[in-house]
Amino acid sequence: MLEQVIFFTILLGFLISVILSPIFIPFLRRLKFGQSIREEGPKSHQKKSGTPTMGGLVILLSIVATTFIMIGKYAQPTIHTYLLIFVTFGFGLLGFLDDFIKVALKRNLGLTSLQKLIGQIIVSVIFFLILQHYDFSTVISIPLTGFSIDLGWGYVLFIIFWLVGFSNAVNLTDGLDGLVSGTSAIAFGAFAVLAWNISQLEIAVFSVAVVGAVLGFLVFNAHPAKVFMGDTGSLALGGAIAAVAILLKLEILLIIIGGVFVIETLSVILQVISFKTTGRRIFRMSPLHHHYELVGWSEWRVVVTFWTVGLLLAVLGIYIEVWM
Repeated sequence: MLEQVIFFTILLGFLISVILSPIFIPFLRRLKFGQSIREEGPKSHQKKSGTPTMGGLVILLSIVATTFIMIGKYAQPTIHTYLLIFVTFGFGLLGFLDDFIKVALKRNLGLTSLQKLIGQIIVSVIFFLILQHYDFSTVISIPLTGFSIDLGWGYVLFIIFWLVGFSNAVNLTDGLDGLVSGTSAIAFGAFAVLAWNISQLEIAVFSVAVVGAVLGFLVFNAHPAKVFMGDTGSLALGGAIAAVAILLKLEILLIIIGGVFVIETLSVILQVISFKTTGRRIFRMSPLHHHYELVGWSEWRVVVTFWTVGLLLAVLGIYIEVWM
């Protein structure tokens, strides 16, 4: 029975995205919601200017519809479902505002960093307060060590750091056609396996709903992309995967399963620190995927390589949690 639920959830999420995308893409074109490409980015990306963005709306609609249809078919949604949808839509709304300002108001940087951060913190604090109302555990366990620590009210700072950090990490990774679609599908797939393993049906269904949604979107987002997910999609996916890890009490394991997002973020941090302290750059360009483009790799080669790394890290994360 559970296997059927998982299969049909992925299928439904995939079909909704595949059906909605051809409707949204012309609509976004008519509204002239095309992506502006930053001048400081790789020159090869300038030809992508004008490609419709805000395709993350398709992903969000698919996730919500699939999650409630499938969970409602087999069980009653609980607070876990509503929290996951809240975080996904909360961060997705911030991304939508960011995208709208970029494409409609022609401000390429969108929301200011402070505005975005305040919004992310508000969503994170509300998420924490609801968890506290349900006496959610504030203990964090370190994989492979048997060590755990109760953060108490300090857990709110951890949740803020995790949700904000991973939403921004996924956003930084979203720089090549299909890169985030593929890596997020792999990461959510891994957490679906782990949720399934401990009989957390709602979280498993939500996770595979995301897998189906982004794979359906990938049909139109693979190189050469006909549509970008924009911050609407990437911020939502980043917040959602952090929320999934938190609800499963596998917070630290996200560092491994979401390792590609962590590596991309670290490449930016290291680049900034190196340039500000020594005047030298470690990479030709950050995030890391741009470095490989500038050393001569094709965009497709970079994407497939990062997908492969993401898959290996996902398998490693499952192995650590289930068999070690």
